[in-house]
Amino acid sequence: MAILDSTLDLQSFYPSDLKIFSVDDTEDKIIIHMHSVSTSCTCHRCGALLYRHHGSHHRTVQDLPILGKQVILDMQIYDYECDSETCKPFAPTETFDGFLNYNSRMTNRLEDFACVLAIETSCESSARIMKSMNIKISGDTVIRLLLKRYSAQPAKTCGSVIGIDDFAFKKRHTYGTIIVDEETHEPVAVLDGRDGVTLKNWLKQNKHVTAVTRDRASAYAKAVEEILPDCMQIADRFHLHQNLMTAVNKILGREVPATNGIPVTPPGKDTNSSAPEKKTGKKNRIDCG
Repeated sequence: MAILDSTLDLQSFYPSDLKIFSVDDTEDKIIIHMHSVSTSCTCHRCGALLYRHHGSHHRTVQDLPILGKQVILDMQIYDYECDSETCKPFAPTETFDGFLNYNSRMTNRLEDFACVLAIETSCESSARIMKSMNIKISGDTVIRLLLKRYSAQPAKTCGSVIGIDDFAFKKRHTYGTIIVDEETHEPVAVLDGRDGVTLKNWLKQNKHVTAVTRDRASAYAKAVEEILPDCMQIADRFHLHQNLMTAVNKILGREVPATNGIPVTPPGKDTNSSAPEKKTGKKNRIDCG
């Protein structure tokens, strides 16, 4: 009968260029001491492959927990010299092929976990859940992670026909503007405010737009007319119905009197007969025989 080896090799969970030389295991924390043995690094600005060390620095990074214990990576890593014309002089730090961010205090996989949990719950809720897992984080940190991930995304391209509408981040307090590609029905931009200022800046970068569907907000109409004077502006279906009902109400209010008298017939009176009905004083009787 084969006996399985119960020893857990921690090195297999970390990059090969980041060697573990000692581990401190306490009651609620695991501290892994590591040092870099890399010989090259990719510059995160220009993408050049670098080989010359500029120096080294010490960094403490938080990783995903192990068996409910907080994991701290105590690392000694290198900085490299970048001599390219675009970012000279610059000394980028190594990221170990996406394991670390060049300026973060968390591993990328811990940031991924925090962002996914925040999207499924909320920033404050995810922070409370992670604190119960011995991950040291706050709701504000989760918000910063989400904003950093959002700003790092490439700008989405859109077709020549877009839809513009406003929405409320917080009703009666903070509003925004959403832009949707009418061909794919997917949002391509979310802008701050609904006064048209941010919309103008966005339209300046997307002058290929030839048609815009919008509501009756004058701010959007002025912004489109100013930046794209040849663009066709189309009222959406809801506001077309609303415009129609407004026009019909105006016509009815002008042509039909405000009050109309409706004649009321007294109960029991036959309007088809001119002669009054004679009262016999006898009750109606039903013969069941």
